[in-house]
Amino acid sequence: MQLDQLLANAAQQQEISIPEGWGQGRALFGGLVAGLMVAHAEQLVNDTAKVLRSAFVSFIGPVAPGAAHLNAQVLRTGKSVTSIQVQLLQEGQVQSVLVASFGAGRESMIDLPGRHDAPVFKAPEQCQPLPFIPGMTPEFFQHFDAMWAEGQMPFTGSKQPDFGGWMRLKPTEKVAKINLPHFFVLGDMWPPSVLPMYNRVAPASSLSWNLELIQLPAQASGDSWWQYQVNTEFAGDGYAYTQAKIWDAQGRLVALSRQTVTVFI
Repeated sequence: MQLDQLLANAAQQQEISIPEGWGQGRALFGGLVAGLMVAHAEQLVNDTAKVLRSAFVSFIGPVAPGAAHLNAQVLRTGKSVTSIQVQLLQEGQVQSVLVASFGAGRESMIDLPGRHDAPVFKAPEQCQPLPFIPGMTPEFFQHFDAMWAEGQMPFTGSKQPDFGGWMRLKPTEKVAKINLPHFFVLGDMWPPSVLPMYNRVAPASSLSWNLELIQLPAQASGDSWWQYQVNTEFAGDGYAYTQAKIWDAQGRLVALSRQTVTVFI
């Protein structure tokens, strides 16, 4: 099943079927889980002036391929903001929860331009690719192109975490346009920022994810490139706390991303 159809099903139905091919260790890729819930939430807004401003995702348990149920609730609809909760359940158990806030723009005396200039990376074709290698890289990685622009690769025993690069959906996914759910799928594709410090292959997984959307370009094609840069703010006790920024290919800030990551080494 193509990604477009999978997200369209989640937008229109409560009962969905998640195909094989999106695995990440023993669980489904978190970006896809978030994208499915966002697709479902978006249909409940009923106000084109309200766009996603912030979303929080809690990855409670491992989602598996197969049947899943999306349970949505409008928590509140106000003049400016609508807040929606979506739960993804399997076999009656809540495995993931999304709380999304959609807000309309309004006039304000506070107007600060983005203070996060895009990094100066080499062009994607000049960067080192992070290839999909069956049995080595996560299964879901076959759906993406990732070009490493700065920092060390995962599992290289680096003394420093953090990295940056270019990302996109593979053209073979045949996505015509990047809509909100597609962007969530894209935004979680990179490995946790501390993986370069690992001296051997070992897992790490997202515990929670907060994505704050600045402005999603209206005409982003399905194979558009996006710049990504992540920094580790703290790591200890088996957890890492990270913040990333995402820009479009023209250097416009699109989103701020925060994650709490569980570290198993």
